[in-house]
Formats: sequence, structure tokens, C-alpha cells
Amino acid sequence: MVLPLFPLQSVFFPGESVPLHIFEERYKQLIRDCRQEAQTFGIPVYIENTIAYGTEVQLKDIVNTYADGSMDVVCVARQVFRVVRFQPVLEGKSYPGGEIRFLDAVNDAVPVQTEAVYQACRELYELMDLPFGPVKRELFNSYTLAHKMGLSFEQEYSLLQIPGEAARLDFLLDHLRETIRVLQQLNETRERIEMNGHFRNFDPLDFKDIEPE
Repeated sequence: MVLPLFPLQSVFFPGESVPLHIFEERYKQLIRDCRQEAQTFGIPVYIENTIAYGTEVQLKDIVNTYADGSMDVVCVARQVFRVVRFQPVLEGKSYPGGEIRFLDAVNDAVPVQTEAVYQACRELYELMDLPFGPVKRELFNSYTLAHKMGLSFEQEYSLLQIPGEAARLDFLLDHLRETIRVLQQLNETRERIEMNGHFRNFDPLDFKDIEPE
């Protein structure tokens, strides 16, 4: 399948809303074509001078159009794909494109995995004293809060490439547990620092059982 492509140094996950500011002429044309022809386009992730994986998005709304023709648009992310062949300019167009293949979506997670990630995410937010939610458990999956778990850009890109839901949840749970462990250690260190210099009660030592060397 051939898709118009809009490479960005960003990762978008299926189901999320994608706000974009379009100002280059070639991508203005892309948006006009998508609106007129009701077609989707792809946002491949530009990372380490490569383009290999990305997400198909569908134009939802053109929110603002400015005097210079630039636009604020909102899209919805759909499916993850792998780029088979990249074309810097599609034939007859001014914007890039390429042959892509969609990754098979494997919904192999079990409820206990989803619940473990949900609870770990809640614990992380509590440790950071941040509000958590509202998130409906029945709608919670590996993509729901992927941008709000403290993943690095590289980690988000790795997550995007994992086709199975169970493997994605395991990936997130490992990250959350490690992050929670580090934060707990930092909190304990802070508490020890804050205690230093405070008046405290110490039990006097009993020297009866101490033998001199």
C-alpha cells in the first residue's frame, strides 16, 4: 500500500488525537488532498537519520486557516506501519510518500496484565503527587497513557514497534517498576536529608556487653 508521508520526530500511538500545525507548502497540499479525497496519510518517526516505523492518521478537522495558508489540524492516529520503500516526492505530488505494510495488531493481553500496569501507573502518579485520571479501566490499554509514563523518545519508538498487546504491557510494567523503585529511593534519601539536624530521641547504649579489643 502507498501512503502520503509526513515524517516527524514524534511518536503517535493508535487511538490518540494528533494536533498538527501545517506551514510548509508541500504539506498544505497533502492536507488539501486528504480532505478532498478522504484519504489517510502516515507519520513515520524520524529517528537517528532513519525512517522505518510510523502511524497512519486520518484527518478529522481543520481547526484554523491563517492568511498565509498555514493550518491547525487535528487528526486521529489509527494503525502502526513499517516503511518498505520511501519516496522523497510522490509522483505528481509535492510531498513525500512510500510503500508501507501495516503491523498485525495482536490483542493477546490478559486482564491481570492490564490491571498490573494500571495500578503501577497509579502508584507512580501518587509518588510524584500528580492527579491520576480519569481513566476508565475497561478502556485502558498499552497506548492509553503511553505519553504520560515518563518514557523517553527512544522508548516510545520501541513500544510502537511491538505488535502484541501482552508484550507492550510487559514493556511498560518493567519501565514503571524501575521508575517507581528509583523514585522511592529518592524519596527515602530526601527524608534522611530532611531529618538531619532535627532533635531526636536516641536510646542510650548499654555498655555492659561491649568487650574491649
